[in-house]
Amino acid sequence: MARVKVGVTAPAGFVAAGVSADIKGNGSGKKDVALVVSQVPCAAAGVYTTNVVKAAPVVLTKRRTDGGRLQAVVVNSGNANACTGEQGIADAAEMARLAAAALDLSPDVVGVASTGVIGVPLPMDRVAAGIAAAAAALSPDGGDDAARAIMTTDTFPKQTAVQVELGGVVATIGAMAKGSGMIHPNMATMLGFVTTDADVAPAALQQALQEATARSFNMITVDGDTSTNDMVIAMANGLAGNPTVVPGTPDFQAFAAALEEVLIYLAREIARDGEGATKLIEMRVEGARSPEDARLAARAVCGSALVKAAVFGEDANWGRVLAALGYSGAQFDPGRVDLWLGDVQMMAAGAPVAFSEEAAAEVLRQREVVFTAHLHAGDASATAWGCDLTYDYVKINGSYRT
Repeated sequence: MARVKVGVTAPAGFVAAGVSADIKGNGSGKKDVALVVSQVPCAAAGVYTTNVVKAAPVVLTKRRTDGGRLQAVVVNSGNANACTGEQGIADAAEMARLAAAALDLSPDVVGVASTGVIGVPLPMDRVAAGIAAAAAALSPDGGDDAARAIMTTDTFPKQTAVQVELGGVVATIGAMAKGSGMIHPNMATMLGFVTTDADVAPAALQQALQEATARSFNMITVDGDTSTNDMVIAMANGLAGNPTVVPGTPDFQAFAAALEEVLIYLAREIARDGEGATKLIEMRVEGARSPEDARLAARAVCGSALVKAAVFGEDANWGRVLAALGYSGAQFDPGRVDLWLGDVQMMAAGAPVAFSEEAAAEVLRQREVVFTAHLHAGDASATAWGCDLTYDYVKINGSYRT
């Protein structure tokens, strides 16, 4: 697999745009409406938040990806359209209708996503103007603008692409995502959009997306809050001309591996860009009794406020890691655990190991801090990602609405 032009317009047949519609009404000029469109109908798949409180666009778009077909998605930032009652449902449907009319499509093949402040009705006059402007600006070079338009507190756009050979044909997978705070997915506020020119059966696309999401977006945490708006959508238009990818084949395995590479890259970028973050935390758990135990243990450490604060303060307080492992729900014998900070071993067989504080401090000074725990309880492993907890996180979220 080779990296190519990044973003949702990297695959053949996709165009995109991102424009400013002043959704928040503050005159910032920030891009806040995005469109991603395929020239032809697509197989579609989606994975959505498990929060019982689901935003209107999540409810609407899930129904459409359950049908296995999409051709476009319209996204706004600055307003989540969540907890907005029947008017919110009507507004999400109206967004799809407006985009469909501008694109000469049926509304049933247009997905909708929103991100931003919860509990505020959409300013539909501005949204409508933004959709019209985005439709007029669609371009094969519009992927970067689209990636910027979906950002909220993100400090940089998150996008990537890879190429993969399927049945002797080279296909491309492109993607963009947003997320910085309210990140603790269970399918962070996070949105992800995947495009591919591969020919993939809807069932295969859904299976690959669910499996890749479990090992990528579902393994990141910034602040322990599962959003009302989380969604990841994939669209496959088949223009690469490969034999149709179906489950249980070598081509499916190749496609799934490439998709997982794309989503893990984006997941790491979301964790790296956590609100106020200065460091990316990676927790590797090895020797777990089961894959679920490995995931529980890894996510607990990345989600620990005490671990995150210690990393920010560059304090090698490794006992906090063990405490998080212990309450994670994973089953293991504490007397068998080995633990490392970078390449500095801190525990062996459940007992502390003398280590150089200076060597540990050097690891903690890096922008990426890696912990590794071997539980000696089985042969399963998992990796999770998070970020440090800084003063700026409180500053950002203390005035997020105002």
